[in-house]
Amino acid sequence: MNRTLASFSFVASCAAVLCAGMLSAQDSGKKTAGANAAAVGRGKTVFQQKCALCHYDVSDQKKIGPGLKGLNKRGTFTVNGNKITDDTLKTWIENGDQLMPPFKDVLEPAQIKDIVAYVKTL
Repeated sequence: MNRTLASFSFVASCAAVLCAGMLSAQDSGKKTAGANAAAVGRGKTVFQQKCALCHYDVSDQKKIGPGLKGLNKRGTFTVNGNKITDDTLKTWIENGDQLMPPFKDVLEPAQIKDIVAYVKTL
């Protein structure tokens, strides 16, 4: 009987540890999603202030620069065909090109990161 009770206690302890780990992982996922949602919200605000003069975020139609709706789904920049990643978006915003001014001296690195998070949702 003691052996059965010990086995049951061991199994119950393992199940408790497993459940606790699963709950912790769920909380971590919620924090990550919440942090990303916050970054997207901040990015939208900065986009409206600094980027919307030249780019639509609700259309793929050209304004002064290309409309950015669906940019992430397209997977490549229309100007040069390069693959769109967080790093290539960041580099593009920071350095611009002959048609877009650089923003590395205008925006803080955290603002650029937030804009990248927002643009990826379009």
